[in-house]
Amino acid sequence: MYLPIPDEMPPEKQAVLVKAVESLRTVDGIAAIVLGGSYARGTQHPESDIDIGIYYRESSPFSIDAIRKAARSLSHDGVPVVTDFYEWGPWVNGGAWISTRAGKVDFLYRNLDQVMRTIDQAQQGVYEHDYNQQPTFGFYSVTYLGETHVCIPLVDPQGWIAGLKSKVKRYPPKLKRAVVATELWKAEFALLFADAYAAKGDVYNTVGCLARICGCLTQALFALNEKYFMNDKGALEIVERFILSPPDYRERVSRLLASSGSDPNKLVETVTAVREIWSEIVALSGDLYQSKYFGKDPTDG
Repeated sequence: MYLPIPDEMPPEKQAVLVKAVESLRTVDGIAAIVLGGSYARGTQHPESDIDIGIYYRESSPFSIDAIRKAARSLSHDGVPVVTDFYEWGPWVNGGAWISTRAGKVDFLYRNLDQVMRTIDQAQQGVYEHDYNQQPTFGFYSVTYLGETHVCIPLVDPQGWIAGLKSKVKRYPPKLKRAVVATELWKAEFALLFADAYAAKGDVYNTVGCLARICGCLTQALFALNEKYFMNDKGALEIVERFILSPPDYRERVSRLLASSGSDPNKLVETVTAVREIWSEIVALSGDLYQSKYFGKDPTDG
């Protein structure tokens, strides 16, 4: 069985991937199987997991027992974790964690109809942010577009994945405008709260606001550069390669969050520095964002 496996994947991992696909491809209800994660993005390292996306239709999902059987056939160290549908939340909607002789393998369930709806909505400038789905800053539905864009189809008999990949080849213009405007507004709004907390020396709430603001700014930068956001891990390293970004964004954000302060003077200084980063991104956004406060920075005088 030929599979378009990246040459960078070690032979022992390739063998595990082939075995996994062979175990899954005959399971009723599986609409497609893809390789995702770092091996799909080309950012893998020697210890990288193998991430396998398993797609199904809402009307005819696969049997969890069948997935459990496939997972056990790969495991060499105990009983693998296999979840039911949506056990991990409404977006990261289940899967399996498996320890194999070649390293960790993750199965990730994906509702094909949900992915289709999300992509269609994104084309119209609609996206969702589910903060409670996962650390660090929650789950952005844009991730579904990113996963689709980078994944390598391994089994796609009906061409569902191929069709979706053609839809996300270009970053949707309406989505770009929506993400930039929404995330910069969320950052602007949080800055107003950070001002008040910092002036009172409230470390807990000031630092919480600052982290929230930086998360929003990072989202805006991904959209501004027409790059699909995948997850928070490694996001700042990716931003370093963007054409449109404040100078030394990663270093500045890391430094400010690492030493926000514990007294009002230092906290206010940090909030001011974060506001400067926000202002720089607003300038980069051109007509994609106008302040909610009469077209100017609400913190000016």
